[in-house]
Amino acid sequence: MGCCCLQIVMGPAGSGKSTYCHAVQEHFASLGRLRRRSVHIANLDPAAENFNYDVSFDIRELISVDEVMEELGLGPNGALIYCMEYLLENLDWLRNELDGYEDDECHLLLDCPGQIELYTHVPIMRKIVDEIRMWGYESSMVAVFVADATFVCDSPKFISGSLLSMSTMIALELPHINVMSKCDMIDEEKVEKVLETESAIDLWNREEDRAIRETALLFPENLRNEVDTRRRKRNKLTESICQLLDDYSMVSFYPLNIKDEESVDLLMANIENSINFAEGLEVRGAEMDDTEIMGHAENEDT
Repeated sequence: MGCCCLQIVMGPAGSGKSTYCHAVQEHFASLGRLRRRSVHIANLDPAAENFNYDVSFDIRELISVDEVMEELGLGPNGALIYCMEYLLENLDWLRNELDGYEDDECHLLLDCPGQIELYTHVPIMRKIVDEIRMWGYESSMVAVFVADATFVCDSPKFISGSLLSMSTMIALELPHINVMSKCDMIDEEKVEKVLETESAIDLWNREEDRAIRETALLFPENLRNEVDTRRRKRNKLTESICQLLDDYSMVSFYPLNIKDEESVDLLMANIENSINFAEGLEVRGAEMDDTEIMGHAENEDT
């Protein structure tokens, strides 16, 4: 098997998976010869419609949600699960497509569906990943979980996103990188504060303070203690989960600003390091003398 870095790109619908794939493709295309890698992107979402990246192969050539809905009369979610089960029964198609990149020192991104139940409730994606392992890709696969950065503005969403990421990580059992997308759409200082200084329990305590203030505004004084007592009982489990996330550093996110090349470059370096991808590659420019290498470096700087 070759040196292809196989990224399984996952995340909730609308989190920016396709935008992430496009950013990776554009990033490597803009690098100089010594660092450039070819990037191939495959669509594994049978409900997808439009792409802003170049598609190497597409599951809709095999089956699509629209076809299933029309022929079987299923709704969107049922049709999607049917399509993925159909893929599971016809994995020879996927293997034939993947084999076209086995000797290429590249990144191959599989843009997966956004329905989370495929990773947490229904073991379809786990079975697909297990089959890919058996084809010899185990040492080159990495799961990339994309989450929307705008959820950092809302503490419950941040905590639920962390739990969703962790459940996906446990379900697939792959080297796992969490990406906080759309960082260009919110205040940079706010993102840094959440990622570097605040913890899950800090975020939850902030949410508790907000709930206490709302209780004081919405309920008369004779009911406030009762409402606060009920809320604290309900929130004991959430607080314990937050403390567990903090104590064992179970989930961490890499910020991604697609308008910042350094942000994309750092993320790609972490993804490659997670599977020791660069270690097995032949040093580019080894056949060049020092003068040629310096010339290329100067051209990249300019």
